[in-house]
Amino acid sequence: MISKPFKILVIGLIVNLSIGILYVWGVFSEPLAEALGVDPKDVDGPYQTSVFAFSVSLFLAGVWQDKIGPRKVTILGVFLVGAGLLASGYASTLAELQVTFGCMVGAGMGFAHACIGPCTMKWWPENRKGLVSGLTAGGFAMAALYLAPLSTVLIEHCGILDTFKILGVGLLFMIPMASLLVNPPKGYVSEVPRGKAAEYGSDVNIKWLDMLKTPQFYQIWLMFMVSSAAGIMLIGSIGNVSKSIGLTAKEIALGIILLAIFNTAGRVIGGVVFDRIGRVHTLGLIFMLQAVNMVFFTTIETTIPLMIGISAGAMSYGALFGVFPPVTAVDYGLKTYGTNFGILYSAWGVSGFFGGILASVAGTAENTYLAYAALLVSITVINYLMKSVDKSVLLKDEVNLEY
Repeated sequence: MISKPFKILVIGLIVNLSIGILYVWGVFSEPLAEALGVDPKDVDGPYQTSVFAFSVSLFLAGVWQDKIGPRKVTILGVFLVGAGLLASGYASTLAELQVTFGCMVGAGMGFAHACIGPCTMKWWPENRKGLVSGLTAGGFAMAALYLAPLSTVLIEHCGILDTFKILGVGLLFMIPMASLLVNPPKGYVSEVPRGKAAEYGSDVNIKWLDMLKTPQFYQIWLMFMVSSAAGIMLIGSIGNVSKSIGLTAKEIALGIILLAIFNTAGRVIGGVVFDRIGRVHTLGLIFMLQAVNMVFFTTIETTIPLMIGISAGAMSYGALFGVFPPVTAVDYGLKTYGTNFGILYSAWGVSGFFGGILASVAGTAENTYLAYAALLVSITVINYLMKSVDKSVLLKDEVNLEY
């Protein structure tokens, strides 16, 4: 008989697989520009809006699901993604797409995604939280593996607007699946943790205001921001590097496939390694892999090294999303995880702006790679020097804080 925790994990994976539409925007952009009669350079507005809406709604949904549970919030999220895509199929201007795809789809993804991580982790013991977090986060990234070819075929046969309608209707059929995502009943206790992970295991539930009183939060936030910015920059530079070394269309397609596979694998592997060796050494490995890869990118001139660099960059970037969620859960608890991780996730939102500023200051791509390498070494040092959460800060609230 399949256990309830496993059922919830599968449900979370399926829902995340269905809503990861942002990862295939590259498939939509050129057909959209053609259908709307606009310059391809101007068509990314709805995508940028959806990223912003995703970040904001992730926090709002985290607060909401902490209060009422994940079921209603996830249903709303899936409905918004489906309805937003369906409405996008009737859009005739970029302004309309800003609302339908940018606001509705972006917010829907945030609402649904915010619930899946905390809900699934609550069903599993401490020594499996990293694995569970990595698997659910991996499902979100893995969506590109089927959505990209599916969307390409649909666009070829039906056009971009009808493709939106078809995908939207398909998402609406996922609402019954989303309704099955529920928290454990009151008094539920998962199996007793074993091994090293048991050392993490105190059940802490720190409210966001108390979390902000701990200096460790700001160190974790800085590490997440810098490492995310590095990953986003590296992934964003792949197109320019591919053109500069003369890759063929098939080689570029292979690079995109590798990006999706290793981004997904990194999320799962990061969570598994976290379960085994803990936060300090896992993040240390990720940051140093990123730093070495940054330096490596300054030397790339042929196809095979680029594919190696893409794989390493995608894996290390993906691993961040398998590690920082359980770090938040372990340090500050699962009851208030939605709110707390929503606040921490602002680091990802800021990372894009930070990356743009750093690139402008650095001037050249090579200088940007080297600047990120130096920053990644710096946050590695911060990671190893960071002390465990000081429970004396929160003694007045009678909160037990053990790392």
